[in-house]
Amino acid sequence: MASLYDCSVETELLTGMRLARSAIGKGELVVLPTDTVYGVAADAFNPKAVTRLLEAKGRGRQSPPPVLIPGIPTLDALAETVPDEVRALVAAFWPGGLTVILPARSSLNWDLGDTNGTVALRMPSNRVVLEILSETGPLAVSSANLTGEPAAMTAHEAQRMLGDSVSVYLDDGEAGSDYPDASAATGSTIVDATGLLLPDGKLRIVRNGVISDEAIRDIVGERCA
Repeated sequence: MASLYDCSVETELLTGMRLARSAIGKGELVVLPTDTVYGVAADAFNPKAVTRLLEAKGRGRQSPPPVLIPGIPTLDALAETVPDEVRALVAAFWPGGLTVILPARSSLNWDLGDTNGTVALRMPSNRVVLEILSETGPLAVSSANLTGEPAAMTAHEAQRMLGDSVSVYLDDGEAGSDYPDASAATGSTIVDATGLLLPDGKLRIVRNGVISDEAIRDIVGERCA
């Protein structure tokens, strides 16, 4: 069975981080903690690894995974255009529970699935995953659960569902504690910002999550549908 490492124990954290980086470099899958839910991660620039991620979850190419990034400079590196409204949103909510869909740079050599030329980007708020991202670069990350099952809030829940399809599990306690007022929402709030690039176009909230609709509208104003 794949190993699980307790990140609250320094020796396990160091070992787990080293093995996680190695696994990602070899095109394998790793379960990571984030501020919202646990995620299953793969090298975003390794198409075989991304396919392995989708297969582990029981998904097809029609459900491309979001990409987690270590900071705002990577947003500009991966997105073709970043509207001012998006810059205001990420200034307010990154690192944190907001995922933004934007046109992907056409020069990127990756295959995340049927994206229609877009990419969903997020900078998470968790010390472990940010450290991993700072060393691996962008990771394709989807919630660490089988399709149709609730999102994993602990590493043990993820391990129960994904088993040996994942090489390394990093355990950083229960996810979601950063958002005690998020009601039943557990995942990140997803907004589609591609409409902002059109005349009179608007941003759409496509999945409700830990960042409230009201908080999004407070920043975007009339440019939010």
